[in-house]
Amino acid sequence: MELTKRPRRLRGSENLRKMVRETRMDKSSLMYPMFVMEGENKEEEIPSMTGQYRYSLDRLPYKLEQLSKAGVGSVMFFGIPDHKDEVGSGAYDPEGIVQRALRIAKEKFPELYYVTDVCMCEYTSHGHCGVLCGHDVDNDKTLELLAKTALSHVEAGADMVAPSDMMDGRVAAIRQCLDKAGHYTTPIMSYAVKYASAFYGPFREAADSAPSFGDRKSYQMDPHNSREGLKEALADVEEGADIIMVKPALAYQDMIWQVKEITNVPVAAYSVSGEYAMVKAAAANGWIDEERIVGEMATGAFRSGAQIYLTYYAELLARLMDEGRIG
Repeated sequence: MELTKRPRRLRGSENLRKMVRETRMDKSSLMYPMFVMEGENKEEEIPSMTGQYRYSLDRLPYKLEQLSKAGVGSVMFFGIPDHKDEVGSGAYDPEGIVQRALRIAKEKFPELYYVTDVCMCEYTSHGHCGVLCGHDVDNDKTLELLAKTALSHVEAGADMVAPSDMMDGRVAAIRQCLDKAGHYTTPIMSYAVKYASAFYGPFREAADSAPSFGDRKSYQMDPHNSREGLKEALADVEEGADIIMVKPALAYQDMIWQVKEITNVPVAAYSVSGEYAMVKAAAANGWIDEERIVGEMATGAFRSGAQIYLTYYAELLARLMDEGRIG
């Protein structure tokens, strides 16, 4: 049998496999989601996310130091306030939890890059992502508060803001607000293609942000739809988004690919809490090789077209890259 085409020729050694690798990753693409909370000397483990914690402001620098030493250069802050109200005023309070965290982080570790989640759900007493009108979220009234929140984050030191609320027009509202205040160079990473997903369950415990009634299906996307996601991505780019995010990552790699193909901006993918929790649970039972699974999940996101990967496994991935096991 004469075979002229033998794909196995390029798989014969580790050096050769790395040489011809089509998907390449490095630590600069990793972003770590981090929960900051009120109080002192607190590191509270999140029950459904083994190994992940909520940090009080005085413990924040210790975690940032670990990330910096690992080579993870980007962090996204989520705030957990003590006080919540109907309009989520803690989100845009200049002395809010995220605003104070930013000032501390910028002072202690200015070399890191700080991104903030811009949403109302952690700060509202009802747990929805905006202002209510009856039992519905009032899209247009919410825009002003989202813009105020983004501006307060930037004024406190945020390098980038990331609206995750899924209100129509929020990118334009934030861009106009930031530009009017002179922050022309602050990028916006839009959660443009964000699905109403069951993968978010552990996050809602972590951020204490579960809705007190109903769900978020009237503003987050139906998991059955792909063309709608492309419409959302294109609309946000038109409104001024500098980066488009797809969330979740694992079950929506087709959307990562499609968004990459139709836009001319970088694409981010968020490996969400449910993905992390499933891997941790299976690994704890000895059913999977945790490190290999985590590496494959990341590779899948990058192979699909992501250039930025938000993950609770950022430190592990950084180590695997240092060891040459992925990358």
